[in-house]
Amino acid sequence: MTDLDLEAATESIWQGMQRGVHHPAEWSHRLSMDDGYRIQLGVLRRLVARGERHAGWKVGLTAAAMRTQMKVHEPCFGFLLASGNRPSGHAFRYADLIRPGVENELCLTIGQRLRGPGVTFEQARAAIADVAPALEIIETRGDFAADLPLTMADNAQQKAFVTGPARALGHHDLSTATVSVYLNDALINQASGVEVMGNPINSIVWLANKLAEFDWNLEPGQRVISGSFTRQYLLDSPARVRSVFEPFDAVEVSFV
Repeated sequence: MTDLDLEAATESIWQGMQRGVHHPAEWSHRLSMDDGYRIQLGVLRRLVARGERHAGWKVGLTAAAMRTQMKVHEPCFGFLLASGNRPSGHAFRYADLIRPGVENELCLTIGQRLRGPGVTFEQARAAIADVAPALEIIETRGDFAADLPLTMADNAQQKAFVTGPARALGHHDLSTATVSVYLNDALINQASGVEVMGNPINSIVWLANKLAEFDWNLEPGQRVISGSFTRQYLLDSPARVRSVFEPFDAVEVSFV
């Protein structure tokens, strides 16, 4: 950690958020990654105190190529709010969002507490209650790569998450799950779960062990969006996205 007053930094960034100010210049390049996460968690506490419900977590930078590009050695996390969850087919107003984008992910519901450090792949797999196709809705509220700690403080671009029908994990190998992504009915990409740290369950392993550094757990009922099978797609105009996950289901969203 740096020697800054973390509570004062959290309050300053929180107050900026209330005014619609993201990535404030006065905090640019002043935070460590640890600071960024602790500010993010402080913002989460303030949101919960205001009446929001903490729904779970997102994992980002799950592709090795992205981590190399960002010059970081591990993924990153952000929090999910229940108010940000939308059912498949939801329509967002494009004009209400800050240069939105979508990522193609699986949403994994936790069925039993996972407390790191030392959580294993087998423990994480056994803790997954169900799996749903998901689209993470992100906002480009600042330059993600230019100041990664400040991006973590601003909740890692998270805005909302759209989920399709859930089903039991069963014997499915998530590394072999696939997605076909359609933008305005045109197929634009296909990918598999192996792109997510070799297996999306590895996102749960990493997250449970990372959260332990801040004395947080993965709790029953929480949902984790795994990290994207594909690159992030930024949308420069209203659009419709439909992603078909095999052997699970489809999820779609529109921006109008």
